[in-house]
Amino acid sequence: MTELGYEAARDELVEVVRKLEAGGLSLEDSLALWERGEALAKICDQRLAGARERIDAALAVVEEDVSEG
Repeated sequence: MTELGYEAARDELVEVVRKLEAGGLSLEDSLALWERGEALAKICDQRLAGARERIDAALAVVEEDVSEG
C-alpha cells in the first residue's frame, strides 16, 4: 500500500469526520471509522513534523551563512 501524503490523509480525515458527525452508523462501523481517523491524524502529524524539521534545517543553514558572511 502506498503511503498517503499530507493532503490525501487530511482530505480522507475530513471525510471520516463528516461521516461520524452525520451519524446513523452502527457501533462497529463508527469504531472502524474512528480508528481510521486516528491513523490518518497520526499520518498528518508525522508529515507536519517532517516538514517542520526540514524548515528548521533550512533556516539553520541560512542563519549559518548569514553569520559567516
